[in-house]
Amino acid sequence: MQAWLVSSNCFSTCRGMPYPQNLQTAKEVEAVVRENGAVPATVAILDGVPCVGLSIEELERLAKLGNKATKTARRDIAPVVSTRGNGATTVSATMIFASMVGIPVFVTGGIGGVHRNGETTMDISSDLTELGKTPVAVVSAGVKSILDIPRTLEYLETQGVCVAAYNTNEFPAFFTETSGCKAQFRVDTPEDCARLIDANMKLKLGAGILIAVPIPKEHAASGSFIESAVQKALKEARDKGIMGNAETPFLLARVNELTGGASLSSNIALVKNNALLGAKIAVALAQLRQCDHQGCAKSKL
Repeated sequence: MQAWLVSSNCFSTCRGMPYPQNLQTAKEVEAVVRENGAVPATVAILDGVPCVGLSIEELERLAKLGNKATKTARRDIAPVVSTRGNGATTVSATMIFASMVGIPVFVTGGIGGVHRNGETTMDISSDLTELGKTPVAVVSAGVKSILDIPRTLEYLETQGVCVAAYNTNEFPAFFTETSGCKAQFRVDTPEDCARLIDANMKLKLGAGILIAVPIPKEHAASGSFIESAVQKALKEARDKGIMGNAETPFLLARVNELTGGASLSSNIALVKNNALLGAKIAVALAQLRQCDHQGCAKSKL
């Protein structure tokens, strides 16, 4: 059976967590993927070169760079490459590179989305438009709770993105298992996910898929506790005039401070949980493709 790769972005390694937790988490995420039969391929831009798969030394370099690495979404790729810079790829940029090399599954913590008050600021993450045009399956713990989840789901629908919740009927909210928003579709096993991805690829629909995985119960935080911290962080961001691509890193760091580190520990747990499922999906997809190739499937699309 062909070993299928699972990509992950280096944004958390560089900017989403402090050193050395970021490096340790990156190593543990890759180990989880390997232990479950797939091959990890962390994505980043180093000295102007897009890299899909990093050595331990490269991971450590990125972890130490921290905020000195440029937050790199789709629009930033060409400038970072042309100036031989170092880029911490967001979901959108990672999807692009994964698609270029044929990696079908990508794991991350949470995707970006429509920011709160986005109806007036028009602050909408390019992650959402990328999901609408790049055929990679993204496994995440839903949308970051600092964002407007209902409007994000509406935007994904407009982009034609299939959103499926794993083992639940409700869309998860990153730090908490529930968001109050019903999921349009549900998948219950890695094999379900693999069949969904396979159908999307065979039909050449051109869009990605979002598989939303609830944070493990033992690491879930109280919704009201997190929401209180989010509201306080949002007010501080407005008072300080922090906006654009600087807002999300500020909010995540501030929420971590306000929760006494609880949100960081939850963040690490959910990333590893997503990596576990992502690896199982990649293996199931490889098995499905092998069966298809050998003609053991009863029917084909």
